Amino acid sequence: MNAQADPIVEELIRLVFGAAGHLGADFNAAGAENGLPHAQALLLVNLVEPMPMRAIADSLSCEPSNVTGIVDGLERRGLVVRQSDPADRRVKQVVLTPEGKRKRNLLRSRGYAHAEAFFALGAEERVQLRDLLSGLLARVGDDAGPHPACGESRPQKTRSATAR
Repeated sequence: MNAQADPIVEELIRLVFGAAGHLGADFNAAGAENGLPHAQALLLVNLVEPMPMRAIADSLSCEPSNVTGIVDGLERRGLVVRQSDPADRRVKQVVLTPEGKRKRNLLRSRGYAHAEAFFALGAEERVQLRDLLSGLLARVGDDAGPHPACGESRPQKTRSATAR
């Protein structure tokens, strides 16, 4: 089936981009209200436990040097610190400070409030939407590229024809 000729696919693309645009704008506004650029706010809300710099880079599909700049900004604001990993002192982990946890909780609570209003769906509909989007992302895999907050990306892995 030719996706360009299918009006349902065209509408799905428009709707997904529209939803992502609204959620992204809300997230950016919450970050700005807290004095954080998008990349710093994104890292902050996703940092639940100490995480190695390499794992952060992998989660954003970007080069560790890009993550270094993001972490530097958060560190200057007193929101994170770098600590040596107790299991491997060569590895630096990013750890939230008490102020970082407070900011993360502010960002998350505002984000969840907006998302709940945005997704004014019943519980069953939310589960269905989650499952559909999860399935879609599982099929797309790593080919989606770096997160926009990442800046320049690593070369993307290509999937073989047999993996599709």
